[in-house]
Order: sequence, then structure tokens, then C-alpha cells
Amino acid sequence: MSEDIALDKLKDILLKVQKPARYVGGEYNLPDMDKPCEERVCLCFSDKYEVGMSNVGTRILYHLLNDTEGVVCERAYAPDLDMAALLKENGLPLFSLETKTDIKKFDLIGFSVQFELQFTNIVYMLDLIGVPYFAKDRGEDIPPIVAGGPCVVNPMPFADFFDAVLIGEGEKNLDELVKLHRECRKKGMTKSEFLKEACKLDGVYVPSLNNPTKRAVVEDLDKAYYPTKVLVPNCDIVHDRSSIELFRGCANGCRFCQAGFYYRPIRKRSVDTLVRQARELMDSTGYDEMGLLSLSTSDYPQLKELVEKIKVEADKRKVKLALPSLRLDSFEAEIYEEMQGASLTFAPEAGTQRLRDVINKNISDENIKSSLISALKYGVKNVKLYFIMGLPTETEEDLQGIVDIVKMVKYLHSQYGASKLLNVTVSTSIFIPKPLTPFQWERQISIEEMYQKQEFMREKLRIKNVKYSWHGAQSSVIEAVFARGDRTLSKALVKAYELGCVFDSWSENFDYEKWMQAFEESGIDYKKFLQGFGEEEILPWDIIDNGVSKKYLLFERKKAYEGISTPNCIGKCNGCGANRLQRCEL
Repeated sequence: MSEDIALDKLKDILLKVQKPARYVGGEYNLPDMDKPCEERVCLCFSDKYEVGMSNVGTRILYHLLNDTEGVVCERAYAPDLDMAALLKENGLPLFSLETKTDIKKFDLIGFSVQFELQFTNIVYMLDLIGVPYFAKDRGEDIPPIVAGGPCVVNPMPFADFFDAVLIGEGEKNLDELVKLHRECRKKGMTKSEFLKEACKLDGVYVPSLNNPTKRAVVEDLDKAYYPTKVLVPNCDIVHDRSSIELFRGCANGCRFCQAGFYYRPIRKRSVDTLVRQARELMDSTGYDEMGLLSLSTSDYPQLKELVEKIKVEADKRKVKLALPSLRLDSFEAEIYEEMQGASLTFAPEAGTQRLRDVINKNISDENIKSSLISALKYGVKNVKLYFIMGLPTETEEDLQGIVDIVKMVKYLHSQYGASKLLNVTVSTSIFIPKPLTPFQWERQISIEEMYQKQEFMREKLRIKNVKYSWHGAQSSVIEAVFARGDRTLSKALVKAYELGCVFDSWSENFDYEKWMQAFEESGIDYKKFLQGFGEEEILPWDIIDNGVSKKYLLFERKKAYEGISTPNCIGKCNGCGANRLQRCEL
């Protein structure tokens, strides 16, 4: 245990908070914290323990660093508000879970940024750590603080809080950065000298230098690090299961999907590698469920073979398999049979064929019908359908198409369903024109339009055994602002935090009026980030080379407005540009 934290005080605090298990550490499969060490890293996740412990990327990086000679990595999660208040009341800083060490005492601090509505949590955690918010205000006594994660596609709104931002896949650039920092410390180099060296690495953006940055990519997933002896949490978490990653990237090219473009090129793990990893995870964790993960799991070329082989191992250990990401056009009923009757989630995204062609969702009406018939015949009891509202060119007819699909599901169940009862859940989100997509130049619909579309769906989906849920309109506005914003927004984030905005992704904490006040008091016209951008306009994130070319995105945008779809790139390269980073494998 570290002597940095008053442990007696901490014990008293833990008796007063909800879910003290979030803060005690000591989880099963904890790595050796006492090994010889030259570099101590603390990974901070900008959300609660339940969310952070579910995150596969953070799990990989944590164990990767701890399996690196001379490196020890610890964790910190955003404490809930009750814990934060007690820490401040008792004069205690935010600490690491493993050794209860003051985070300022580490050699390097990393933040995982997953979602735009977590941005104020960055400011919140910096406050609890006890360091200035802005990197320019932190001296040599404060270690370098770096960020990574999916939201760094456009790092500009939060860039000023960090010494460096890691663009791309952390197995490569975080590992290299930690090794570089260790060597720079041995040479007695200053923080600024280290950062000048760091920006020479692929995927390291240094805001103070504003250096053009190319995304870091892991070349070979079969050879890439993947932990098979992972931490088992102290309490229930959001995704409380083990998981294996089948492949990275997506071949489908949905024009609204940031992840589908950002994680290119496509790279996959072999069946043998995945079966071995699955077996080792089952034996080391004791979980009764295992997820087979990717952006589009059913696009894995040997999925049926893989499921059959893993199921042999799973059945021996009474482990249930889960396929959380299926496409309607590639769904195989035989796989569903192997999955022991799990509920199915499908994402048509749009209600009509016309709009699916616009967004390049290569799913036909016949695909939807035939896949649903197959699933219903195998006795599915729960079908979840996901759609996006506010897409470019959307009309009321497209919204009615969502209702028509739901009615079709109900009818098909009456004709083919092996189960007497069918529950249908329909979820809609608001389209957000995210960077690195063909729709990055589009506007977001007004909040008044959002409300109108949601009310339309609420009225139309009053159908027996159909549940309708929707993503909040107000939070969608804030998400879009920070997805598309520039570096001026950092002061709005600080102001919003000072006004009480924290844990904004948790609906009970989100306060739209405080956000409006923060923008006003910061002198920021947030609406400009919701408007469309001109095709010749320099975008805030243009300094980041994510692989896919701007020329290709513009070409896809043109095809969208012509209603022309692009076939997936399995077997035929569409020339997106990702091959510049690494050869695509599908």
C-alpha cells in the first residue's frame, strides 16, 4: 500500500458511499504490482467502474502494460458524486485502485475517452486528481497526461487538456509511448523534450505542437496482444462477461458510421487463435457468458466453424455464447441454433429501401423478411430493432417504413413463430454527422425536428408487445457539438463542469439548460457546429490522417444523394485509402 493516501480516512469513507466495491481494487486475476518497475502508469477511465470494467480496449491496454517488463499499470475510474464529495471533504486526491496511490505520483497518466458526453468527466477527474485543467498550466512536477480511445477521431474539443493524444490503436502507440517516456526519463529529459520526441511516433498528436498525425494501426491481430487472464470485477458491471475480438474494421461502408471507417483496414484473427483465447478465458475467469465481438460479427468469414468449435469448449464449462452484432443480410439460422436461443438484435437503421440505399445499408426488404422468418422459426422470443432518425433526405414516408417493418415482424411471428410470445423492442437514435464519414459535411436536424419525429414514432408504435425507446434529443445536440467542434470548446467544457455538468451520458445527470448557460457564458455559438460544412472548408480534424481519404468520403457523399449504394469491400477493394496504413485482409 502507498503511504500517499490516509487509509484510515479511506476506510471511513467507504462505509458511507454506495457501491464501495468500485473503489477497493483487489479483483481476481490482479497482476503483480510488486514486480521490479521503472515506469508506473495509471490508466484513467472517464466514467464509472461499471462502464470502465466492461471496456475491452482498456482491458487490453491494462494487461498489456502489466505484462511488459519494467512497467506497472494501475487504474482509476470516475468516482460517483458521493465518493467525490467525500474525497474533497477529507482532503484526499483521486487515487489508483491497486495501491491507493495519489495519481500525481505516477510517471505517466493516461485517459480513455469513449464518448462525447464523457468530456466533462475529464475535467472532473483532473479536478479530483488536483492538477490544472489545461496542459499549458502544468509544470514539470506533473507527469505527462495523455488521451486515447474512440473519441480521438476529432480530439480538438478536449486537446488542450492533454500533453499528447494517441490516435489509433493503443496496443501499438501506447506501448511505444510508454517505452519512449521511460527512456527519456533515464536521460533526464524535460516534459517538452519528451513531447518533441513523442510526436515522431505514428499516432501521437501533441496539441502544443499541432503536428499532422497519422493513425497508428496494429498490423497482425493474430500476433497482437490479447489478454486471456483478465480482471474479474468486484460488482456487477454493464457487460459482465468475458469476450474475444474476432476482427477489427468493417467492410460495409454505412455512410453514417464513424467506427466503420475509423477502424479500417479490416484485420481478422484466425479460428485457431480465437478458439485458444476463448478456452483460456473460460478457464481463467469463471464467467458463464462469452461475447464474440466485432463491428459486424456475422461478417467473419468462418463464423459458423468458429461458433461450432467454441461451443464445444463452452458446453463443457456451461458457458453461454453471445453474438451482439449481427447483420440482417448475413444472418444464418444455423448459427442462431448454436447460440441456444439467445435474443437477437438487428439494425436496419432506416425504414425504407430508398433511405437504406442513401446511407449504404446494403440490406434489402427481402433480407429483412427472410432473416426474421429464420429467426422466428427457431423460437426467438425477443427481437430488438435499431433505427436512426434525421438522416439526410429522410421523409415521413421513411419514418412510416419503420412502423411497417415492426408490423411485418408481428405478422411473420403469427405465421412462422415457434414461440407463442414475441416481444419487440424498437430503439431510435438521432443522426449525428460524425467526422470521418461521408456525412461529416451534413447538418444535424434542429431539436424541434427531433421532437416531431419522436412524437410521430410514439403515436405510431402503440402496438401490443412493442416497446419503443429513443435517444434524447437534447443530449444528441451536445454530442454533435463536441463530435464536430474545435479547440475553442475546451473553455465551454470547463464552464459546464463548474456549473455542475458531469456524468452527462447518465440521463439522470444530464442538464441541457446548464449546457446552454455554459455556451453563453463562454461566448461560444454552439449552433455553428450543428450546421453543415462546405466541401472546400477546412475541418477541425483535418490535421489527423485516419487512413480513409477525404476524396473517397466526398465520392460516397455524392453517391448518397444519387441514391446509389456501394457494395461491401469483401473480395473487391473500393479504394477508400485505408490500405495506405495496412493491407486490408478481407
